[in-house]
Amino acid sequence: MNSTFEIRQRPPGELPPAEDGEKVGIMRLRTRQRLCARGLSYIADEAVLIVSELVTNAIVHSGGRQVTVTVSLRDGSLRIEVHDGVPSRHGRPGSPRDADEHGRGLILVQLLAEEGRGAWGVANGGTSTWCELSLAARR
Repeated sequence: MNSTFEIRQRPPGELPPAEDGEKVGIMRLRTRQRLCARGLSYIADEAVLIVSELVTNAIVHSGGRQVTVTVSLRDGSLRIEVHDGVPSRHGRPGSPRDADEHGRGLILVQLLAEEGRGAWGVANGGTSTWCELSLAARR
């Protein structure tokens, strides 16, 4: 799966418009449909959560105009990559306080990668964030 969509460019700190936020749901749905169609429903919940977190980060933090989501199979792993084209330092999990409403997305991605004998990281100078999950670890 390779899907690209446009988002509205905006200044740092300004919240994205609702239509950009709706694209997160579209990417979740497409991911689930593609995985289930390929007999990979057993990993769909984790993959959908990862897609949701990485796409949301790209929309909220990049300041870019376009996001590409790639979900692929290689070497016994499911790879999810979200590319926003804007170099960033947001590729590290934060340390949110208990009362914070945001800031846990990359922590979830990291935990899912660790539980699934996978990995995650940032590539291309911070323009892409990726996560890999071992398919064998999920069956």
